[in-house]
Amino acid sequence: MTSAARAAPGPDRDQAVRPAPATAAARVDRVRAAARRHRADLLVGLLFVAFAGGLTHGLWPTPGTRMLALNPADQTLYEWFLALHARALGGDFSLVTDRLNAPDGVNLMANTSVVALGVLLAPVTWAFGAPVTFALLVAGNLAGTAVAWYLLFTRTLRAHRLAAGLGAALCGFGPGMVSQSNGHLHMTAQWLVPVLVWLVVRLLRAADPAGRRDGPDRRRMISSAVALAGTAVVQVFVGEEVLFLTALTLAVLAVAYGLADRELSRRALPGFAGGLLGAAGLALVVLAHPLRLQFAGPQGVADGIFPPAYFSADLTGWARLSALTVLGSPEAVRLTTGPAEFTTFLGWPLLAVAAGCAVWLGRRALVRALVAAALVMAAFSLGPEVVAGGERTGVPGPYALLAGLPVVDGALPTRFALAVLPLVGAVLTLAVHRALHEPGPARRLVPLAVGAALLSVFPTPLPTIDRPTLPEFVTGGHWRQCVRPGGVLVPVPTATPQHPGPMRWATATGVGFGMPEGFFIGPYGPGGSATMGTWQRPTSALLADVARRGVAPAIGDRQRRQAARDVDAWGASCVALTDDAPHAELLRRTLEALFGPGARVADAWTWRF
Repeated sequence: MTSAARAAPGPDRDQAVRPAPATAAARVDRVRAAARRHRADLLVGLLFVAFAGGLTHGLWPTPGTRMLALNPADQTLYEWFLALHARALGGDFSLVTDRLNAPDGVNLMANTSVVALGVLLAPVTWAFGAPVTFALLVAGNLAGTAVAWYLLFTRTLRAHRLAAGLGAALCGFGPGMVSQSNGHLHMTAQWLVPVLVWLVVRLLRAADPAGRRDGPDRRRMISSAVALAGTAVVQVFVGEEVLFLTALTLAVLAVAYGLADRELSRRALPGFAGGLLGAAGLALVVLAHPLRLQFAGPQGVADGIFPPAYFSADLTGWARLSALTVLGSPEAVRLTTGPAEFTTFLGWPLLAVAAGCAVWLGRRALVRALVAAALVMAAFSLGPEVVAGGERTGVPGPYALLAGLPVVDGALPTRFALAVLPLVGAVLTLAVHRALHEPGPARRLVPLAVGAALLSVFPTPLPTIDRPTLPEFVTGGHWRQCVRPGGVLVPVPTATPQHPGPMRWATATGVGFGMPEGFFIGPYGPGGSATMGTWQRPTSALLADVARRGVAPAIGDRQRRQAARDVDAWGASCVALTDDAPHAELLRRTLEALFGPGARVADAWTWRF
């Protein structure tokens, strides 16, 4: 036999070197096998999804006709953000947009604009509309957060599935999460928080040289630090406030755990601290431009807009039940600033059970650290001055130590309480896990007590209302007869933070045109400080007064010259008044006095420029 013949591959040799590709049936079998192995986890995930769907059922099956009853203004804003981000599919993406507050524009980094969520779900928004995307995110954030904590508890804490499920249910559906679901997508999108926690734990374990002949696992430390930096970067574009609260909570937790386990601290601190600094440095390199844009770029702001003293948690609120729970009372509303801020209302049954579990597990360093972190974050939530029962006590709160620091101003004190949910959830998880693995009465007593405590904060579905119908001028595409491509449409009256309804016009058109003024955060306070919205130009203020009071204004040459200047300043293509505007006929006569006769287009009067 020649060497060429010996080298020539035969059928047997081919089969040995190149295995036959897996058939479709084999792939299906592997999927089925994986599903069987994880069927319990899949069931828990489905239960969380079903529960989130039940809480948000008022938005379905037609989100375009329903909206949140307790905070429709914020829903209007977030739907506008989602519609704007969907334009990324066509290559139209920027962190500063001129499609609102024309001509100055809006800095999206200075607003809670959920850029990452909007871009990720852009295909959904493009295909079905921003209201559908919003409804999916309201439910998905709750379920996704619960699932993520369940996976962390089962994989990292090695907790029993029942224990993890109970703890994760509190993390995803606790009073604070449900109340924030009334319009605050950036606060409920917490499904990356367990990932951040897992990466920090992974880094700590890699930095601990105990049991390793060669010392710390440097490769694992580097991969953890890089992944931590990447996850933090993504979280910035989901919700910076959540990232800040997570970082602060983890810092407190790390210090408390280090004090509780000094031997581990001595062994792992150098490598752990180095890994965290490396992750922070890498993240800051990536975020340098967006953060510079946020604080010093066009329309950027460097301070917070909301006064910490007003958005502080009431001390007595911790022992009360949220009005958005089955057992809650509407009277609890007076102890908070609004339906989206029931962040502290855990109620005395849950607090008592959590305290009992913590005492029972008190010897564990992790539990002591969790309790310490929960107490610190709860204390911060009380704001710069402790309020009890609606009355200011004059006692300074720990938040006073943070007030005025950069970034901290953007985090409302009452939202520090959101960090308490996963800390308490972890304590409950550890308690139920221990009880299920111990003989005696605790095996049944602890799970029953935890279950009963969680039932005490069982949430009610989010209240919803019928969405106001949009004018045919918008839905029928007639606005295109009035607005130049990429031009500015001035609705009458213009959108404001208190009445952002006209922004729904732009949302329905995929933000096909710009608008003046509106609902956003911008630098229109003294010295460029943050404000909600901007000042109204004289003409928009005049028209808003007509819409509010129904009184005909005096129109002369001065008002007409001012109207011409305002239209020019906005760069407006068109002014539009639809039939559903308040005092529409009086507004039409006012506009005719300012601009001359209008043109009728569908159910709107229009003035082109």
